[in-house]
Amino acid sequence: MWKEIVSLFRSEGALQEAYDESILMLMASRSMFDDSVAALHAEGTMETDIYGRDRRINKYERSVRRKIVTHMSVSSKPDINLGLVLTAIVIDIERIGDYTKNIVELASAVEGPFDGLELHDEVLSIEGMLGKMFSDIVPALEESDETRARAIISSHGVIAEKVDKHIHSLTLGEALVGRSGHAATVALYLRFLKRVSAHIKNVATSVVNPYYRFGFREKEAGQ
Repeated sequence: MWKEIVSLFRSEGALQEAYDESILMLMASRSMFDDSVAALHAEGTMETDIYGRDRRINKYERSVRRKIVTHMSVSSKPDINLGLVLTAIVIDIERIGDYTKNIVELASAVEGPFDGLELHDEVLSIEGMLGKMFSDIVPALEESDETRARAIISSHGVIAEKVDKHIHSLTLGEALVGRSGHAATVALYLRFLKRVSAHIKNVATSVVNPYYRFGFREKEAGQ
């Protein structure tokens, strides 16, 4: 289904531009995420204005919506479904930018480089999985690659399970014992990573699901 949708995007001027801007939004979000994580692991400062970059992503989202409205207004046969698909995708991409800002704000509040102590390796593992998800989401969309999309969806499931487990242990005081400040910081950061992962997963579901199931698990055969 997604392959046909992309083909339709590329056959109509306003929708083509809206789709291209959606891809640019994804790439910009990935760059923001990488820089925010680097700032957290360094000294909490960034050389670029993350808020200005977030405003540019918001500008992309508004532009995509305007182009969808243009398509609906001037096309002799406007396709409402295509507009809904793009609208759903850019909402998730914009939310990635918001959580990226949260990570930067966390970095500015932490004294010195982020230290997850005994959970540090687990945090790095989750960051690595997210990096792979970001690397795969654009080709998954551009190439209608269902294998990549399903791998992204599966990775989110693993990340969600890991994060929930660690936050539970932090809440119960079973991890980072006696370090409540560190525990709160790690729990908050893990939560942000999980939400970024969820929004990438939502975008990936567009490749394997019909519109009404975007963001949800793919139906199994016979369901």
